[in-house]
Amino acid sequence: MYNIDPLKEKKEIVKRYRALLRAWNSNKGVQENNLVRKAFIMASQAHFTMRRRTGEPYIYHPLEVARIVAGEIGLGETAIISALLHDVVEDNPDYSIEMIRQNFGDKVAYIVDGLTKIKDGYERLESTAQVENIKKMLLTLSDDVRVILIKLADRLHNMRTLDSMPASKQQNIAAETLYLYSPLAHRLGLYVIKSELEDLALKYNEPEIYRTISMKLQETEQERMRFIQKFIFPVKKAMALQGINFEIDTRAKSVYSIYKKMQVKEIPFEEVYDLFAVRIIIESPPEQEKLDCWRIYTLVTDNYNPKQNRLRDWISTPKANGYESLHTTVMSPTGQWVEVQIRTRRMHEIAERGYAAHWKYKQQIDKDKAQESGLDDWLAEVRKILKSPDSNTLHFLDDIKLTLFSDEVFVWTPKGHLKSLPSGSSVLDFAYLVHTELGNHCIGVKVNRNLVPLNQVLRSGDQVEIIASKKSFPKEEWLDYAFTPRARFSIKEALKEQRKVQAGEGRLKLIEIFRNLDVKSSKSNVIRFSEHMGLTSPADLFYKVYLDQIHDNQVADFFQTENKEFQSQDAKDKVDPVQGANKQSAKTRAKHGPLIDLDDFSFSIALCCHPLPGDEIIAFTPDGVSRIVHRTNCSEAIELMTRFANRVIHTRWSNKPMNTFLGGLKISGFDRKNMISDIIRVISDDMHFNVRSFHIDTSGELYEAYISFFVRDTLDITNTIERIKQIEGVSAASRMLRFIKT
Repeated sequence: MYNIDPLKEKKEIVKRYRALLRAWNSNKGVQENNLVRKAFIMASQAHFTMRRRTGEPYIYHPLEVARIVAGEIGLGETAIISALLHDVVEDNPDYSIEMIRQNFGDKVAYIVDGLTKIKDGYERLESTAQVENIKKMLLTLSDDVRVILIKLADRLHNMRTLDSMPASKQQNIAAETLYLYSPLAHRLGLYVIKSELEDLALKYNEPEIYRTISMKLQETEQERMRFIQKFIFPVKKAMALQGINFEIDTRAKSVYSIYKKMQVKEIPFEEVYDLFAVRIIIESPPEQEKLDCWRIYTLVTDNYNPKQNRLRDWISTPKANGYESLHTTVMSPTGQWVEVQIRTRRMHEIAERGYAAHWKYKQQIDKDKAQESGLDDWLAEVRKILKSPDSNTLHFLDDIKLTLFSDEVFVWTPKGHLKSLPSGSSVLDFAYLVHTELGNHCIGVKVNRNLVPLNQVLRSGDQVEIIASKKSFPKEEWLDYAFTPRARFSIKEALKEQRKVQAGEGRLKLIEIFRNLDVKSSKSNVIRFSEHMGLTSPADLFYKVYLDQIHDNQVADFFQTENKEFQSQDAKDKVDPVQGANKQSAKTRAKHGPLIDLDDFSFSIALCCHPLPGDEIIAFTPDGVSRIVHRTNCSEAIELMTRFANRVIHTRWSNKPMNTFLGGLKISGFDRKNMISDIIRVISDDMHFNVRSFHIDTSGELYEAYISFFVRDTLDITNTIERIKQIEGVSAASRMLRFIKT
């Protein structure tokens, strides 16, 4: 319980304000400091009577957001003032954007207005409202990126203080954070903030997993530090002898990234070997950066042998978010692979502070020499998506998600210009990247001088040549070939224009059919016939007539037996609603597995994550009746909580005895005689579980087995894993979340 102590709170507010000033570390003059102080006083007065859910004074929140903006993102005075004022207009009707403009200028007023318009998605339950909210956020991003940087700071502080929220809201906010804010931080280069957002989301989605990994990281910390000191000693000595000004930093992997690796590779914590990376940061003038980084690389590989396929040169070709660094993985004397990252101080600041640092350095460069970065290209891509006529639909989220999440491939034009696309892009995506008209008229593509199909997926290093003809136009199947939002948008626009022309020709053709049948070509007749054919609009009808998919006899049959047709339709509309519900229920069962009664409602188990009692879960109601249970950290559940928060029920397993559920294990090791029978014996005879399927692959002396069986809860899985590991020849055993098809 929070105890209100006005004197103590006043001291704490002053302490936090001073912490903000230290984070800013500004010696910019009295006028600038006075403006920040003026903003602090205005925010304090506006929020004077307000308190957070914890009971603390509300002013703590804008102060902390401003401190994150100044210290952890590295923005300046305008952003700090905007962060202090970001909730003033929304929370207090006595304050307006015009008042802020008069006191702090147009730029601060614009940023605060942008932040005021953005509401947290979890406060607006309708899925369409959530999408519109994200659109507003990205619209402000495309005009002034500081709006989103401050919003990320706001979300980070909210995540840090999420304990006071109800569990259902914690999971909603965590899901939205993983779905949108974390990848947004990644795309803007804010790696530290991205990692913390992911860790905090895991803390509330999978609290037990988060606690377990955190504890194991703490337990192994001293051992890791001893290993690192021995590893870096010869490299430090070599650099010192050459008079290089350097700093060596080590950072452990985030809890979330360790968890994801455990999931993807299906291994326990003890088998995640790359728990940290060694980072070498050097002082180097801009004109010598590349040379100096490769010089350090030589010193590292003089002492340790590199892994040939693990060299990553992000110096010659920076990532789309501006990230520059040289990565190599080398073998340590203990037989353990270690990742070494080499970068300059400038590169390190951009890696830590992302777009803010990128923008600062860009401003320092002569405008004639400045080049657009991948970040600028990405912002241009966001603007293009926002202009799409379909951007008010949920497809908008898919397009934005692609621009946030995808890795990159780098390919060459015939003239040697380097282009980057999201990993998974086809040659058709490349054509539309170069120019929309080139894509629309593409008839063929050469990759590395060889003709390839239009759905050929590109790989880094490919050289691509587009062959075009004015007689060629996009086809419907091109949408299956295109991967990027830019290409899909351009193809849809071209097809829409083609369809308009073709529908016009189909309309004239239908009028001729009506005339031949002595049917009046009125608007009502066209609408009735299109409805009879199951089409949503006359335009669709005209298009089908153009394609010769509707013939004279169909038109004649309809108008000759019109009354009978309408009676038949009336009968169809009077289907027994109970029977209709049963059909829907059957469809749900077919897709999501058998329904299982639990307490006072029925639910089905999601096949994407196979939750068990003991897992943190949510229930999704796609039709308002059936309920599909997912693990809270399942990628599909995260998307559902972000898109359809109003259809998600935060629930827990009943304490009553329940039916059994399908669980699964992946087992690997060295093959031997009777291995399969020993595994089956433990599961069937010792643990008394009913085996559903068993699949095994062998390669030489090694094997991988996948076994599914019915259990009561996660404890059954854990106990079974412990028993299986005791079998001779079993090297690893872990839970399966997605079952292979056998």
